[in-house]
Amino acid sequence: MVQLFDDERLDYLLANETMQIIQSPSAFSFSLDAVLLAHFAYVPIKKGTILDLCSGNGVIPLLLSRRTNAYITGVEIQKRLFDMAERNVQLNELEKQINMIHGDLKEMQPKLAQSHFDVVTCNPPYFRTPQKTELNKNDYLTIARHEVFCTLEDVVRACKLYVRPGGKVAMVHRPGRLVDIISLFRKYKLEPKRMQLVYPKTGRDANMLLVEGIRDGNADLTILPPLYIYNHDNTYTKEAKDIIYGR
Repeated sequence: MVQLFDDERLDYLLANETMQIIQSPSAFSFSLDAVLLAHFAYVPIKKGTILDLCSGNGVIPLLLSRRTNAYITGVEIQKRLFDMAERNVQLNELEKQINMIHGDLKEMQPKLAQSHFDVVTCNPPYFRTPQKTELNKNDYLTIARHEVFCTLEDVVRACKLYVRPGGKVAMVHRPGRLVDIISLFRKYKLEPKRMQLVYPKTGRDANMLLVEGIRDGNADLTILPPLYIYNHDNTYTKEAKDIIYGR
């Protein structure tokens, strides 16, 4: 059993209770966007290499390990979150498949080969750097949610640096940044190929965006059907339930 610190707790990673994850309400707890990205991203089934940037407590590498035998590397800049991620890998006995790196995606990582990974995933900070009066009093949450340590361009540049030619980059973000994402993907030769908007329920505006690009790919974007999370009675839709319950 791994050790827990401060306000950390053990949760089930998915509702099917096959994996556990260490979380902290004051430092990092994963949300639906991570689950959706791990489901949306293309992954090689039997072999290959996957890189996850802005890994937090390692939730996306853990989720991806359920879908693939590929070797997965996660990068996280915050030391406490990196430590949580390492313990989560140990907790689920995935040391042979997942490796976590404590590092800054803006800097060259000597442990990472450039133009090497088949797939790069990222759940980056969503919001531009706020004014000091708008900063969250909790530094962990501020860094996770706002572009304090990296901008959207920093993230896309890093994705391009590490994905192989013909490899795929998958990201979850807010719909309001769609134009920025498409522009930056094309600037760094990541051609958008698949996109899906996520809605809380019918009749509501989209609140999440899933997008995948191919390095050096040809122009041809597929817009997937919308994904609705809740029915009008606030129960999960069948599509959302299948994803959340890991079916």
